[in-house]
Amino acid sequence: MSRGPAYGLAGLCGLLALVEAVPRLGLVDERFLPPATRILGALAAELATSAFWIALGETMRGWALGLAVAFCTAVAAGVLIGTVPGLRALTGSTVEFLRPIPSVALVPLATLLFGASLGSTLLLVVYAAFWQVLVQVLYGVAAVDPVAHDTARSYGLSAWSRIRHLVWPTALPYVMTGLRLAAAVAFILAVTAELVIGSPGLGAEIQVAQSSGAVPTVYALIVVAGCVGIVVNAAVRLLERRVLAWHPAVRSEAAA
Repeated sequence: MSRGPAYGLAGLCGLLALVEAVPRLGLVDERFLPPATRILGALAAELATSAFWIALGETMRGWALGLAVAFCTAVAAGVLIGTVPGLRALTGSTVEFLRPIPSVALVPLATLLFGASLGSTLLLVVYAAFWQVLVQVLYGVAAVDPVAHDTARSYGLSAWSRIRHLVWPTALPYVMTGLRLAAAVAFILAVTAELVIGSPGLGAEIQVAQSSGAVPTVYALIVVAGCVGIVVNAAVRLLERRVLAWHPAVRSEAAA
């Protein structure tokens, strides 16, 4: 039996004990780090309110919509750029120029265009997640065996048939890696947009709690954000294992 979950639970209990002990012993002022029991009490109080669940729903809606838009457009763009001769060289400099721009640098533009609304969240999420997927798709398309590609062309397979039966199976592991990376980045940017711009969601609730001096609530909402991030990553990993069940790497991981 794996000891991983037991070690993880022990580590969590140790962290809670540390957070409880440090302010109680006076090592840190309770105004800045409340004991774990107060944080958990604030968390329980938040879970009992409808405003919390509405905010969580807004965050997840922005995350899901932004990730879906970024994923679909990045896959389409990546396959097109990777399969059309010369198009990757033509767009390479543009991609390398736009990709390093931090999404938070677009906060003023998002605020100007959409204000404190879902549109601002979507702009930041889509921009950040798009590049994560696009780069992986380009790597996946480039990994197609040239001999297999030439053979498929010599047998008269159409461009769509080559993409469906040759390019897509080769690129799929890369696509799923891009999705996993993009899901985490999209959630981070969704909360960031809400925190900085004030769009409805968990980030806005954290900002309100901080402004009102409700420090335990701030920590409680941060804990919620961390838990949601863990669930998001676990869900995408599960999807990845199911989609790539035929892949040797996934089979060997499952066997281990």
